[in-house]
Amino acid sequence: MKKLSHEEILQLKPSVSEVNKKKRNEIYVLLDNVRSLYNVGAIFRTSDAVLLKKLYLCGITGFPPRKELSKTALGAEEVVPWEYLDDPTDAVKKLKKRGVKIIAVELAHGSVSYLDAKYDFPVCFVFGHEVEGVSDEVMELTDMAVTVPMLGRANSLNVSTCCGIILYDAVAKLNYSK
Repeated sequence: MKKLSHEEILQLKPSVSEVNKKKRNEIYVLLDNVRSLYNVGAIFRTSDAVLLKKLYLCGITGFPPRKELSKTALGAEEVVPWEYLDDPTDAVKKLKKRGVKIIAVELAHGSVSYLDAKYDFPVCFVFGHEVEGVSDEVMELTDMAVTVPMLGRANSLNVSTCCGIILYDAVAKLNYSK
């Protein structure tokens, strides 16, 4: 087996206009006060990979244009639909009015493993601050909480790593339910 060269990979890469014409999955993400621009950039990149419907950046979460964000997003910030809202509860209420289920990715009473979770699409996954987690105000508005099981001593993963796991699982569940 031989890996693809950089030139071969670039030839396979769709243009911005081609990506913008693709049908997006009925999956949203809301970042509730995520402080690291590198995490935000990585989440943009994952959001592009799964054709996320829209990314909501709220509170202290940074938004484009920012060089730190672009460093990890690698151009994804140009194709992922996004919106900044100061108050994350405004975004949640807006989504709920459209019938979107709000799912906190958080250690909470009654949370379930993402592996066992069943979703009614469309869904919005909420990821919180790297230390404080999802805000209490947003938690009060959620329909469900899911966690990624931790087998060692750590109680959670990096927010961008966790986002990748949750989004790819959701895409698989969405495609399986069709």
